[in-house]
Amino acid sequence: MARSASRTGRAEPPAYRSAFTAAPLAMAVVDPEGTVVSANDTLGALFGTPPGALTGRAAADLADLAGDPRAWRAYREVLSGRRSRLRCTRRLKRPDGEFLWAQITVEPLGGEQAGLLLSVADISARHELQARLRHLQMHDPVTRLPNRALFFERLTAALEPESYEAGTGRIGLCYLDLDGFKAVNDTLGHRAGDRLLAAVAERLTRCAEEAAQPRAGTPLVARLGGDEFALLVEGSTGTDQLADLAESALTALREPVDLSGRRLSVTASVGVVERHAAGTTPTALMQAADTTLYWAKADGKARWTLFDPERNAHRMTRQALAATLRPAIERGEFVLEYQPLVGMEDGRLRGVEALIRWNHPQFGVLAPNRFIALAEEDGSIVPLGRWVLRTACEQARRWQLDRPGEPPIFVSVNVAVRQVWDSDLVADVARTLAETGLAPELLQLELTESAVMGSAGRPLQALKALSDMGVHIAIDDFGTGYSNLAYLSRLPVSVLKLDGSFVRGFQYEARGAERDGDDTSPADEVIVEAMVQLAHRLGLTVTAECVETSDQARRLRRIGCDTGQGWLYSRPVPPERISELLLQAVAGKP
Repeated sequence: MARSASRTGRAEPPAYRSAFTAAPLAMAVVDPEGTVVSANDTLGALFGTPPGALTGRAAADLADLAGDPRAWRAYREVLSGRRSRLRCTRRLKRPDGEFLWAQITVEPLGGEQAGLLLSVADISARHELQARLRHLQMHDPVTRLPNRALFFERLTAALEPESYEAGTGRIGLCYLDLDGFKAVNDTLGHRAGDRLLAAVAERLTRCAEEAAQPRAGTPLVARLGGDEFALLVEGSTGTDQLADLAESALTALREPVDLSGRRLSVTASVGVVERHAAGTTPTALMQAADTTLYWAKADGKARWTLFDPERNAHRMTRQALAATLRPAIERGEFVLEYQPLVGMEDGRLRGVEALIRWNHPQFGVLAPNRFIALAEEDGSIVPLGRWVLRTACEQARRWQLDRPGEPPIFVSVNVAVRQVWDSDLVADVARTLAETGLAPELLQLELTESAVMGSAGRPLQALKALSDMGVHIAIDDFGTGYSNLAYLSRLPVSVLKLDGSFVRGFQYEARGAERDGDDTSPADEVIVEAMVQLAHRLGLTVTAECVETSDQARRLRRIGCDTGQGWLYSRPVPPERISELLLQAVAGKP
């Protein structure tokens, strides 16, 4: 039997030809130029055409290698001998229009034969199985929505430049959490909870389909876990689009859901983020969405809230302050300023209130309202309060020693309720007074009205012990909280500090009463006068806060206020300035 000859110029052994033709693997011999020299019957059957019809075709066209830049580059390297093998997966179209998934392998012929061997393995069944497994892996079994893994895969892809540059360059996200879902699980069971989640998923999907746009497509709806869902908008057109989507989702969810004969209404909170895709990351976008969802819940639930950079900056600043509060105490970043407390009758400086300031290395000088609440939350108010107490007492004693023979001034220190609960305040005060040498009657401790009123147990015992020690107890911001005047008789309180809102009402004057549209009223003066009279009958003195004008001072003096505090007399100042005021008072004596 004569040997057959190939286009390579070499004769092929009959055994080789027979094995090639009958092989169950679809194969073709390709010459060094990339042209099919011969194809076996299996390859012809795979493509639904006689093997001879494949001869002369470009192997790259047959296997669609040019459709993938990486595969095309590798194939050319194999042709040139710079690469030993190519293996890739391609989706091929048969002449009958059907598609198949094929694993393509191209490698040099063995022995002395020139050219390449192209093999095509039909892996459609395996690919379909892998696709089903991936679908199960990337979708939530309860709602059949994309799960967290698929959502982040899509989000990551959407933030790639080649993706967002082809659209609007923007991305949007609605991060949704059901309100009170745990109660449904606890009362109706997890099966009812799953049915509710499935109903929510169906409604969100419908909202997404209705919000679809020709260029951007349909927003992706995903269940991120528990009762959390996300609607991802690639190529968003702005915040209005996201707001409309969030509003439509809330409206759809308000419709009652039938669960085992029970009609259950559900609400949700939605955090909405919309921004330029360039420069953002999946982590940053999700952090913003999570923060905004928290705002929506904190603002009352059953609503959507748009991400606010300023509000977020405040939150981040708050977190930064909380993280550095305790170390700042150790580093000595806090200072005290003092605001005079002046006798209303003679204008003499009777005492000072110690007011803390934080010289923050990044944010500058911070007033107490920026960090005291944080200190109370994390417990650092205890060491901070001890520092304030000691520093203020040392300074008051120093003023006393600097003015021998002159009446000493007292110092008033603010105390948080947590200082009473989390520390032995009585022991702290006793030790501080003993170590600084300050007399107990020259220390006044201020607690807010809401903290003092209703005190029982340990707080009340501490207040009584401090009062018995000789320390004065003052109620700060009086008139804004419980205002239970009868309770004052049972508390060891010696001073009431009227809240500044009452004093500001004293802007009303006789001449102002004649003007139309005056927003003040003499009722404030009547209330203050009644409180002053009652306080005096209980043996208490009264300090008016926020005194800013001489007219306010005159009228407060007329109705019997004992002490005034406010900008009329002085703003909070460093201790050196208080020393100067004391020297001026001595020099001005007759």
